[in-house]
Amino acid sequence: MKNVKILHFLLIFVFVHACVAQADYAPYFYDNGPYSHNGNLALFSLSEDTAIGTQIYSLNGTDPEGQEVRYGLSFDPGSKEYFRVDPKSGNITLIEKLDREKQDSIDVLVSITDGRSKVVERVTIFVMDANDEKPEFLNMPAIISVMETTVSGSSIYKADAVDRDTGSGGSVTFYLQNQQFSLFTIDRHSGVLRIKSGKMLDYEKTKTHFVTVIAKDGGGNFHGKEQFLSSSATLTVNVMDAQDTPPSFIGTPYFGYVYEISVPGSEIFTVSAEDGDVGNPNPIRYSFDEGDDGVFGINKTSGCITLLTHPVYLKREIFNIKVKASEVSPIGRLMDYEVTTVVIRVLDLNNNPPTFYGINGPQNMFELTLYEHPPEGEILRGLQITVNDSDQGANAKFNLKLIGPGRMLRVVPQTVLNEAQVTILVEDSAAMDYEKHHFLTYKLLAVEIDTPERFSATADIVIHLLDTNDNAPKFSSDYYIARIPENSPGGSNVVSVTATDPDSGPWGEVKFSIYGSGADMFLIQPESGIIYTQPWASLDAEVRAKYNFYVKAEDTEGKYSLAEVFVTVLDLNDHPPAFNDNFLETTMVIGAPVKIEAVDDDAEVPNNVIEYAIMKADPDNNIFDINADTGEIMLKSYIKSMAIIQNITKHRDCTWSLVVQARDRGQPSFSTTAVIKIDITETTQLKGGPLGSFLMQNRNKPLQIIGMLAGIISLMVFVTIIISTATFVRNKKSNRILPNRRVRRRPKNQNMWNFKNPFQKPETSGDKFKEEEEEREPQVVVENVNHNNNVTNVRRPWPPTPPPCAPSLPPPPPLYAPSERHWNVPTVSATVAPKPRKKPVMTRQDTVNKALVSELKMRLEQKRMLSH
Repeated sequence: MKNVKILHFLLIFVFVHACVAQADYAPYFYDNGPYSHNGNLALFSLSEDTAIGTQIYSLNGTDPEGQEVRYGLSFDPGSKEYFRVDPKSGNITLIEKLDREKQDSIDVLVSITDGRSKVVERVTIFVMDANDEKPEFLNMPAIISVMETTVSGSSIYKADAVDRDTGSGGSVTFYLQNQQFSLFTIDRHSGVLRIKSGKMLDYEKTKTHFVTVIAKDGGGNFHGKEQFLSSSATLTVNVMDAQDTPPSFIGTPYFGYVYEISVPGSEIFTVSAEDGDVGNPNPIRYSFDEGDDGVFGINKTSGCITLLTHPVYLKREIFNIKVKASEVSPIGRLMDYEVTTVVIRVLDLNNNPPTFYGINGPQNMFELTLYEHPPEGEILRGLQITVNDSDQGANAKFNLKLIGPGRMLRVVPQTVLNEAQVTILVEDSAAMDYEKHHFLTYKLLAVEIDTPERFSATADIVIHLLDTNDNAPKFSSDYYIARIPENSPGGSNVVSVTATDPDSGPWGEVKFSIYGSGADMFLIQPESGIIYTQPWASLDAEVRAKYNFYVKAEDTEGKYSLAEVFVTVLDLNDHPPAFNDNFLETTMVIGAPVKIEAVDDDAEVPNNVIEYAIMKADPDNNIFDINADTGEIMLKSYIKSMAIIQNITKHRDCTWSLVVQARDRGQPSFSTTAVIKIDITETTQLKGGPLGSFLMQNRNKPLQIIGMLAGIISLMVFVTIIISTATFVRNKKSNRILPNRRVRRRPKNQNMWNFKNPFQKPETSGDKFKEEEEEREPQVVVENVNHNNNVTNVRRPWPPTPPPCAPSLPPPPPLYAPSERHWNVPTVSATVAPKPRKKPVMTRQDTVNKALVSELKMRLEQKRMLSH
């Protein structure tokens, strides 16, 4: 038996070994634990906020025979497919949005196969919570009613809210919006709403309260960040009224009036009150509390106050009546009450207007006569006016106004109660002018202030003004401008001045007179104001061209005003031109002009504007030209040398006589002729180098030659002093005794006066003998040695008489106003030079100058004779 068992075991072993040798084992998953992301998906959990497309897991397994495995993933029929797997890599991807609140776990069938064997396992994936849900109220919004008498701190409602999240995200706490301004408070955890401690509901103030409750979760993770969610809902609290408020009067304060025409039973005023508990009000009953004195009654239901007696029996003008309004309960019992004051005033009927009274009774016209310009503030005592209103109280209160031209008068008082004496005061004395108003008319107006009727009364006030001498004569202009020709005979009219005095009678009569430094040549007619020259007057524009003086207009009482008169003596062409004898004999260098000058003693242009012309030239008329405006005489442009002149004239004599005419431009025109002696010479370099040239060029200027020589000598002395000082200092420092002066000999051929620059261009003929015009002093007497039949001599006063003072505001200049006489000579531009030139007095320097010129002339003549 034992052997049989052994044999059977052996057979089984052989069979099993044969089967094992030929079997194929199935693949299997790795089980890596619940927190692994690699294996068979067992015990795997996933947050619900995982984004779609996220790779969440990798299936991982193997085949015992080493065959390549593939992975699969499936769901139960009818279930949503949340994941997709890659067959080769086993990577699982989320393809649907997760929501833990709807599905907190997902069953998945995962499989692994080697191509012949397939293993399928069911696993459960847990969906983890994320804070993605807001709290939701279960019993809000809601409407509740609360009695206004509910005590503070009482619970009036419990808010309930849930959050489907788990953990802290599912916890809920409660808050009130605008907690500090609310009458309510809420418990954060339980949601119980209470009335704040110390606060009370009041139906009469606010009938409805809207309370906003906020439910907030405890926060949680969502997409990697902590998130808090909340929601709100409104609780409407309707306050229910309770009988806790007394009545209140409407439309206070109360004022009633009793008039003098009222009768017993007249309605004076109606008071009105209502229950403070307006939700369920009680009826009101009215009564007097005090102050009615038995002369007034009140309706208990309507509150109408009536008069019980005639107004004449009323002992007071004002009644302060206390009126009580009481609530009446449904059973007729008086409850809470309120008291107010009704002021009743006994009034006078406004049936009398204001009235003006004079000495003899009511009066509406008042007149007064006085002199013009009374003192300001003076009372018009001739006006005796009283105003009265017979009514009482406010009906007798009125204002006084004075209506009229300007603000010359003022009324006092301006406000009157019942009666007052009216006073009229002077406000503007200057405006009360007889010359403007012979009489003034005003309206005195009295108008009631606070009455509906606004009764008024008026009175006329007429003031007659009397004239006084309050005006000085006034000229028609502050200054007068007159022009008169210088040849006018004595007694000629100059100008007429006018002045007026607005005063009446003798005060308006005006007398004229003139005075001032310029008035000696003139007279004035006292009545007409015509100014004329003295009978002996002889006006000369060259002596004095302008006069100004004052004219005085004076009334009978000595009031006066002044005006200034400006008289211009018009210049006439009564002086011919006169030549300056300094230019009647001169030397002309070829290429350089010589100039002659003449002056005209007339005062104005064009009378003193001179034109020059050559009338005759001897020995030939075709050698010279002259500038008509400046008087410059020059050779014709084609004459460049003495040879040309000699060829034209066939004469070797170079001394010419020219008859030159000077004519002014006045009407009529005057002229003067003079004979000009001209020596013509060419430019010649004198011996002596630059010194000779300088002497030749300045032969007519001895002062300039002397000045140059003095400058050279001063320079040499200064250089000598400098050299001596330097030598002395050097010898003193070296402590040696040296000669006082060193003698340096010059080379024999050195010319100490020759400063000629070898690179300098030779001078032109005009530059060598160019003369500068000498400035001459103003002359006192100028005699015309070449006189003709027009004039023998010209005498000029110097200095001229100073002009009169101009006014502070000078008149505007006329279109052409000649200025005061100046001694003028024409210049190059034909304008007038400022002052005449004085004839030089012959001195020793002039003698030297003439000797130098004579020597120069002699040398030129010798050179010219040698050249020929």
